[in-house]
Amino acid sequence: MSSITSTITSAAESAVTPTPRSEFWKGIRDTIPLMIGALPFGLIFGALAVSNGLSPLAAICFSAIVFAGSSQFIGANLLKTGASIPLIVLTTFIVNVRHALYSATLGPHLKHLSQRWLLPLAFWLTDETFAITVTHYEQEPNPHQHWYQFGSSISMYLNWNFWTIVGLVAASKIEHPESWGLQFAMVVTFTGMVIVSCKTRPILLSIVVASITAFVTYPLPHKLFLIISAAAGIAAGVWAENTQWKQAEVEAAAGMEAKS
Repeated sequence: MSSITSTITSAAESAVTPTPRSEFWKGIRDTIPLMIGALPFGLIFGALAVSNGLSPLAAICFSAIVFAGSSQFIGANLLKTGASIPLIVLTTFIVNVRHALYSATLGPHLKHLSQRWLLPLAFWLTDETFAITVTHYEQEPNPHQHWYQFGSSISMYLNWNFWTIVGLVAASKIEHPESWGLQFAMVVTFTGMVIVSCKTRPILLSIVVASITAFVTYPLPHKLFLIISAAAGIAAGVWAENTQWKQAEVEAAAGMEAKS
């Protein structure tokens, strides 16, 4: 009887114990809604890249090698205006500086991995993958959690490149792809990601400050509003983390625990 019980217990434990395979597929499943949200971005980029002067092959390589939606749009627009290569590189670099913050957040969860893992995970890191991965790391820590990020990353990568190609094909049939209004999906997707991450007062303050700053500085050239609003939001968040805002939040949480 005891052997049967131990066998059942062992089977139950193995069923709930994460494995590389289960983490990989869970990462893909959790990313599907975000893949749908990214669909119109890839379509629009593929359709607009050619109209901005890129060849179909260049547009495909752009998505395959750069793999950064906002930077790709900005880079393609700057190419159309005749901007110099150094300016394009500098602008897209600054836009993607936020990934340094992502890496700093994920670093403690990935520090045990070798470069063989870290390099591809860094290349494939996107806003969408970061949003779901950091939550998974904090809520469900396990030795194979990097497979979750791998599943999310590779699915986003294949999704983006597939829809870029579809957009290139559709460009020959659509004269003005921007008139479809698909770019509105970008706003919806990122709004959803922000709402999910808004769990503390410092984060809320960062969002409010960044939003107001972006609205005020939007007319500036070369998408400078992105850099300025990001810096303002980060500064506001750091300030809130180190003032009475954070202390008040901790005390409120302690009070709720005491009541329960």
